[in-house]
Amino acid sequence: MKDFQYITSSHPAYIENLYNDFVKNPESVDVDMRRFFEGFDFAVTNNVAVPVNGKNGATVATTSTNLDKEFNVYQLILAYRRKGHLIAKTNPIRERKDRQANLGLENFGFTDADLTTEFEAGKFLGMGKTSLKNIVEHLQKCYTTHVGIEFSSVNSRRKRDWLINAVEKTMLQTVPLEQKKRILQKLNEGVMFEKFLHTKYVGQKRFSLEGGETTIAALDAIINTASNNGVQEVVIGMAHRGRLNILANIMGKTYEQIFSEFEGTSTPDTTMGSGDVKYHLGYSSEVDTTSGNKIHLKLCPNPSHLEAVDPVVVGFARSKADVLYDSDFDKILPILIHGDASVAGQGIVYEVLQMCNLKGYYTGGTLHFVINNQIGFTTDFDDARSADYCTSVAAMVKAPVLHINGDDPEAVVKAVEIATQYRQEFNSDIFVDMVCYRKHGHNEGDEPKFTQPQLYSLIDKHLNPREVYTQYLIQNGEPDAQSLAKEMEQKFLADLQERLDEVKQHPLPYTYQKPETWWQSLRRATADDFDASPITAINEKDFALLFDNLMKWPSDFKPLRKVEKLLQDKIKLYTDEQKIDWATGELMGYGSLLISGKDVRMSGQDVKRGTFSHRHAVIYDENTNTAYNRLEHLTPTQSPFRIYNSLLSEYAVLGFEYGYAMANPNALVIWEAQFGDFCNGAQTMIDQFIAAAETKWQRMNGVVMLLPHGYEGQGPEHSSARMERFLQMCAELNMVITNITTSANLFHALRRQLAWSFRKPLINFSPKANLRHPGSYSNKSEFLSGGFKEVMDDAFVKDASEVKKVLLCTGKVYFDLAERQQKENRTDVAIIRLEQIYPLPQKQLDALYAKYSKAIWHWVQEEPLNMGAATFLRMNLKNINLFIISRNASAATATGYSKIHAKEQLQIIDTAFSI
Repeated sequence: MKDFQYITSSHPAYIENLYNDFVKNPESVDVDMRRFFEGFDFAVTNNVAVPVNGKNGATVATTSTNLDKEFNVYQLILAYRRKGHLIAKTNPIRERKDRQANLGLENFGFTDADLTTEFEAGKFLGMGKTSLKNIVEHLQKCYTTHVGIEFSSVNSRRKRDWLINAVEKTMLQTVPLEQKKRILQKLNEGVMFEKFLHTKYVGQKRFSLEGGETTIAALDAIINTASNNGVQEVVIGMAHRGRLNILANIMGKTYEQIFSEFEGTSTPDTTMGSGDVKYHLGYSSEVDTTSGNKIHLKLCPNPSHLEAVDPVVVGFARSKADVLYDSDFDKILPILIHGDASVAGQGIVYEVLQMCNLKGYYTGGTLHFVINNQIGFTTDFDDARSADYCTSVAAMVKAPVLHINGDDPEAVVKAVEIATQYRQEFNSDIFVDMVCYRKHGHNEGDEPKFTQPQLYSLIDKHLNPREVYTQYLIQNGEPDAQSLAKEMEQKFLADLQERLDEVKQHPLPYTYQKPETWWQSLRRATADDFDASPITAINEKDFALLFDNLMKWPSDFKPLRKVEKLLQDKIKLYTDEQKIDWATGELMGYGSLLISGKDVRMSGQDVKRGTFSHRHAVIYDENTNTAYNRLEHLTPTQSPFRIYNSLLSEYAVLGFEYGYAMANPNALVIWEAQFGDFCNGAQTMIDQFIAAAETKWQRMNGVVMLLPHGYEGQGPEHSSARMERFLQMCAELNMVITNITTSANLFHALRRQLAWSFRKPLINFSPKANLRHPGSYSNKSEFLSGGFKEVMDDAFVKDASEVKKVLLCTGKVYFDLAERQQKENRTDVAIIRLEQIYPLPQKQLDALYAKYSKAIWHWVQEEPLNMGAATFLRMNLKNINLFIISRNASAATATGYSKIHAKEQLQIIDTAFSI
């Protein structure tokens, strides 16, 4: 939306000249200027007819001075639309800061004397010719009362016109009595819940919604409006504030269910995990809307890490859209409920927003609802952000923001209805910023007056939103609204007493969705499940189908010559030696799942080609740049292979993939880091979700992380995926850690993810240089029989009784050790590969320990002593005494000097064979 202030103070003749340019060629002037000129039957002094909306019509003669004045009114209208939010009365507690809106008459060349003058420009507001006074009053009513709309960043003319119509017409409509009743009922429920808690559990942490109870009416309106516009499922992500209230009054969880957790009288099944605090738990329900529809609601479990749940929610919504709604995004609505401090301060919000229009992460738009308490714990907003608003990040993706006063429930409800309709109409993100307050401290045991005495003296005297609305209806409403308010007040007191008397509520009935029944068919893993892997081999026919189709492309497709040679080399390797290289084994693993009807999704930085140019899952025509997905053309009935190069983010992308896997247990979902070293950018997702979700929230997840790892002299940022950190978090069979060395074993590991009758995250430390190592190739027969091998014995050893030394290792260092062993023909040394480090294959290792009973065992690793698997094995490996050979303990993962690296590497190998 342009600022034409520079024109306002110009000579009238300048506008006349612009008008003349418009008459000659409407396209030659700015689009907003064109709109202005099109809106009038102006004529210059010689009475030339002016086209209106492209058609000649009746004309009204006017002078260039009048034209100038009319344009100033037009500029005033645009300015209110663009900057009215800066002075809107959206703060229920205190006066707003002066944000320099400059909307006074003097800024547009007018004085009070002009207020009675009538202007044609009123037609831009649908008012026709009317006085300047009427125009200003109408603009103030639309843009500067309890709703302020911010949409300057929206470029789309259709979206802007839609929003203008919503604010200037829809927002002004009277709320019918039945809806007033619904609003008051929801406010009653919200306030009642908090009063019940405050009476029953004095001083307990509950992160109350007090001050922001209008959230309940808002969410209720969003869900009902969404249902009326085709939405069948709503997925909600939020932090802890107000969560219990939303569970009770939106999700339909009974007080009894909530407070058995609150009081600790529920007896959780701790065999399924140690649990989490009540305000982190998720919930699913099926509710009836006001129009009689049924709608599924999901509240995702979340940690205390604010906004961390955001990518999980959108990933979950995308997965459900793909598996349940045939990728019709109108049928599922993600809602993210933010806090003002976190939406402004947490970088994950930016990352998730950046996803909103990307093909791989698109969900048809997210509705963002901010519970704006104007404070973060004890931090004032002046210390928490540089931007005018906590929602200023919305402008990055051209998302409009509706700022609303939380003490005006009718305005809030209208605004969220508009926001929901906008999302459904345009499949775009939109923000609602409900400005309210936090009645107590950060938690109920905290004293907010220590740090905000002035603010909290105001809050202490302030009525809650239910009281404000009830009082408003009694004082200003029609007689029927007044009697409604009194009636609902009595109902509120009766309902509150009923809750305090612990009258039993009935849980809502629930119909399980298809993916949920798939989850129900799975079970929890036991230690016995990891003694040996299931059979995951494929038959000869499927092997041929997969290999042959992977090596084909359409006749009119011209791949780059280098790519063509790569594929020809793979064909030759198979034809001459019956061997499959790493990349082909990986793609065949995916393909084998696709032809069996399972979904496969992969994303990460540069995954289509692969960071190390090995995968080439998607190849490109060298003349047209047309993409060809090699895994999309296996059989006519296969599932799609969804592979996406991601934005340059780890945190949000891994969170999205985790959410995607959480929704569908029959999908193999893979995230690959560009280098494993960079996965610590997603450490919050790893710590709070991947490692702990099954224990905390009883939610299994089969997401796969591929982390390139290995010491090759590339320095401290391109050597280590920090295996030690993952192993430190391993307990209670929470995830699977592998460091795989052959293509067939990778093939089986990928298939095993969906073959198991349970789901576990798989973290694989994958090769870089060794992606093309001949030792990583596997024979065809290894794909046609057996399954994943947790441990690989040494095929070089012919007589176990001769072995005096066993070198136990994992990953890349095996090839360095094997090369020395064969070069020196060391039949007295056995090299055993530990392909799965957790859960430890203890029984298989015990059998090998018995086999090599005369040998001394050593653990050999490339990583420094304080990294890698050394410490983990010392703590967890039973029955086997190990000496450790490694680099010296180090603060950095690796040296940055290639010569020092080579010297260190050689020293490890020399020590292994000489000690």
